[in-house]
Amino acid sequence: MGKLWQKNYDLDAQVEKFTVGLDYQLDQHLLAADCAASLAHATMLEKIGILTGDELAALKKGLIEIIQAGQNGSFPIRQADEDGHTAIENYLTACTGDAGKKIHTGRSRNDQVIVATRLYARGFLLDFMKNGLTLVKNLLAFAEEHQWVPMPGRTHMQIAMPSSVGLWAGAYAEQLLDDLLLVRTAYEINNQCPLGSAASYGVPLPLDRELVAELLGFTKVQNNVLYANNSRGKMESIILDAVEQVILTLSKMAQDLILFSMPEFRYFTLPDNLCSGSSIMPQKKNPCALELLRAKASTVAACNQQIKGIIKALPAGYNRDFQETKEPFIRGVNTGLGCMKIMDLAIRKVKVNEEHLRAGFIPEIYATDAALELVAQGMPFRDAYREIGLNLDKLKAMDPDEVIRKKTHTGATGNLRLDKAQQAHAELLNYVESAETAIAGKIKSLVGMEVELFTPEW
Repeated sequence: MGKLWQKNYDLDAQVEKFTVGLDYQLDQHLLAADCAASLAHATMLEKIGILTGDELAALKKGLIEIIQAGQNGSFPIRQADEDGHTAIENYLTACTGDAGKKIHTGRSRNDQVIVATRLYARGFLLDFMKNGLTLVKNLLAFAEEHQWVPMPGRTHMQIAMPSSVGLWAGAYAEQLLDDLLLVRTAYEINNQCPLGSAASYGVPLPLDRELVAELLGFTKVQNNVLYANNSRGKMESIILDAVEQVILTLSKMAQDLILFSMPEFRYFTLPDNLCSGSSIMPQKKNPCALELLRAKASTVAACNQQIKGIIKALPAGYNRDFQETKEPFIRGVNTGLGCMKIMDLAIRKVKVNEEHLRAGFIPEIYATDAALELVAQGMPFRDAYREIGLNLDKLKAMDPDEVIRKKTHTGATGNLRLDKAQQAHAELLNYVESAETAIAGKIKSLVGMEVELFTPEW
């Protein structure tokens, strides 16, 4: 047993190291997904008469052994194997003889790696949405708890108009809900089965692609066999496009929390366990986790751009370049998930300092409200604007509580309509939980036990 392509020669050692790259390490992430897909494929091969019932039973036993060994970290994939597909097939051949040699019938490593990546990505997307919805829930609770706490609103980083902590938190909750709709769309595009496309052009066998898709819980078959292979890298970039939008929002939140927790503001106080210290300055409590989250937004974007750079000029059909999309994809999705969890920790633990928030309400923050009071008395807005703008020194402080409560139109400080976001949250959570339950049931029915096809690094 050797490489799946092995014939009557060996690669130069330098060439082997160069072409294998990190695949043999990265495929540990895809091991369970690869085994589940292989079992679905073998089940289909038994149905069309390529495998016997006994051979299928033997292969199922071997694949379950690999899954369990992988969970324990005891299924090695060596550089000499090139990838996880080879390690799996060699193990099956050693255990089952000819059945192991038959399992690859009707597929290529091309569609094999694509389906494993799809299963891994599907698990990630559901996990990512679920964590995102937990953050949204906590933001909405934070907004509700502090909806009447005045907060200086800023534009150009300068004092602008009266706002509230509830408006600030609710804004990010609603933004994340929109971002997560993109993630849901990426999930739906990803959730189609490529197995049976083989090396981009199908095979002269009566493959039941619909059965394989059903066994693995995909909503449909990815129909065109050439498109299935052309979509490698493209699908990963679609997913990272959606993830990147979420992390852009989190990066902006991180910047706000860093800024507003500075001693010069003290609007918020970050929890100690989110901050590390200085090696030289004893007094320092640095928001390092949030600073790194801000930086990791660029890491996710770079992973996405790397994939796009690899695939942008490739001709149709399989090209080995696709191999280089695996590492940035795995890195990108796990980085995104880590960012989500850090931000959720910050929102759950941050302290609101109402005294310092109220201290920011200097008279000029009421300038626009004062101008609009003149408008309410009949003065044209532009005249009122000039009247107030030329007499800022005569502005008087108002009651910030009264000011934020007076803005009662939809979405303003006095009428946040958090119920709208709560409803959207409930609908998306139901979608995610229903999908998780359905897929878990399909995989358990196929394998005979619960299998985690995506295991986060964080």
